[in-house]
Amino acid sequence: MLTAPVLVARADDLLHTLLTAGTRRGDAVALAVDIRPGPAGPAVVGVATTAGCWGFTAARADDAAGALAAVEDRLRPRWVWWSAAASAGPLVSRGPRLATCWDVAAVHRILAGGAVDDPARVWAFLHGLDLSSVPRTGQLDLLAGTASEPTSATADPDDVLEAGGHLRADWAGGGWARDADRAGRWARGALTARALQLDRLGAAQDADRRRATAHAESAAALLCVELGAAGLPLDVPTAEQLVGAAAGPRPRDAGHEAELRRARDDVVLRHLPERGAGVDLRNPATVRTALSRAGFDLPDTRSWRLEPWRGSSALVDALLAWRKSERVATTYGYGWLDRHVGADGRLRGAWAASDGAGGRMTAQAGLHNLPAELRPAVAAEPGRVLVRADLGQVEPRVLAAVSGDRALAAATRDDDLYAPVAARLGVDRPVAKVAVLAAMYGQTSGTAGQALAGLERAYPVAMRYLSRAYDDGWAGRSVTTYGGRRVEVGPLPAGLDEAAERAARARRGRFARNAVVQGAAAELFKAWAVTVRAGSRPLGAEVVLCLHDELLVHAPAEHADAVAALLHSCLREVALGWTGGSQVRFVADVRVVRRWSDAKD
Repeated sequence: MLTAPVLVARADDLLHTLLTAGTRRGDAVALAVDIRPGPAGPAVVGVATTAGCWGFTAARADDAAGALAAVEDRLRPRWVWWSAAASAGPLVSRGPRLATCWDVAAVHRILAGGAVDDPARVWAFLHGLDLSSVPRTGQLDLLAGTASEPTSATADPDDVLEAGGHLRADWAGGGWARDADRAGRWARGALTARALQLDRLGAAQDADRRRATAHAESAAALLCVELGAAGLPLDVPTAEQLVGAAAGPRPRDAGHEAELRRARDDVVLRHLPERGAGVDLRNPATVRTALSRAGFDLPDTRSWRLEPWRGSSALVDALLAWRKSERVATTYGYGWLDRHVGADGRLRGAWAASDGAGGRMTAQAGLHNLPAELRPAVAAEPGRVLVRADLGQVEPRVLAAVSGDRALAAATRDDDLYAPVAARLGVDRPVAKVAVLAAMYGQTSGTAGQALAGLERAYPVAMRYLSRAYDDGWAGRSVTTYGGRRVEVGPLPAGLDEAAERAARARRGRFARNAVVQGAAAELFKAWAVTVRAGSRPLGAEVVLCLHDELLVHAPAEHADAVAALLHSCLREVALGWTGGSQVRFVADVRVVRRWSDAKD
């Protein structure tokens, strides 16, 4: 039970308290922080080490932040928390630059898979408790018809645990922040969860690699909090000009907005008979019918199907251009700028360290889907530059590393991996590229299918690795990435006939085949990103964007070359440790630019 006595310390006594308890530099120190609404706090803070747990209440949030900054400066602990968003989030904007951490939620996503990582479920998973019985605040008892409340069989409300061993719903829902005593015990709970997670990771055959993944994923969760707080630097006047060029002027009112919409539509509709009467450009069915009448018999209206007629059909040209303008107008227009760009010219959105499948970082506010037309607006602030680094051909290089295929590893020594693959297969480079990508994404027909037979002969170890993942997915078994992340493939839908079931199993197989490569690539990328994060701070630089395989660092102009060199050296360091010293070579295109768009060829 997590009921050890809690000593209450004042904010200015925290460092002394930890030192007196024998805390040494680099030790794990659990942290729980709640900063109350208002310009200055107050704050309730709980900390815990293996020696005990403590809590304090600070009249001002800045006092709490200062106390934690002093601990960071003197001890540089590995901070342990239930999640970075809950504990680091309230602090990031107040000054403490926390270096290393253990994020219980992030590590849970490695061990259990999926995206559900709240403390109650994490605790139940680690203790082997029934996940379906995790208590929830206001949970309805369907037999009694009332909300669940403490009963005689339930532990004391001031205990963090229910009688059945689950975390109490009110504590997990925020009740831990009611006072300093509770905050200390809540931090102690996170420390206990970490110990159990370390046990799970240590029991694996590749324990060292899994622990390294846990550290990198934890740091990535902290980086996500920092990305959300710092934001992406935006040249707002340029952004408004670009939106205007695509969508027209800022609407004065709803009527003017409708008028601008009709004007955008008319650029396409005028190429149709009767100026497209009855055609709704936002309805794919009516667009397909209109294209059919114009001589284009297509199974759907996806842009890639229309591309072959670009330049030869005024209708297709207008439709493809309209889609770009419409996307800017409806998703990335003036309203988007008003909602997500602050007075400081920074574009902000919430970040997540891992999606529920491959483990990639994701972001809201359009940060991960910013149209190319708007990239010129992403610009360095005066006296600074953007250093952009893009991993080259990362997924096939990752496949070479995780599969242990020496022949494919040899191909990675070339700057262009597809060139030696093409030579080995005796095909043109474009065919080799399609074949390699098809192998990872599960395509087996057409040109790709013909070249796959050559891949089977040339790189049998890598192909067997992918085939095993496909078989696991087909059978419904979870797969595990190189770094140890569990990836569930999901159950089959009910009521399928034989043909539909085979198709569904094949989709699961293709998903699993790609997940083991994409998931490992995401792990490598995040390890690289957090290493750059740590190394860039002494140079006054900050990571401002993580986009799949691309990093964007905002740096003082005088340190541009040093940051560029850092991106290369961090990649070499991470790749060497991540692959265990294999011969796989990873490469990055690094450029120093003023605007993000300048980095594109």
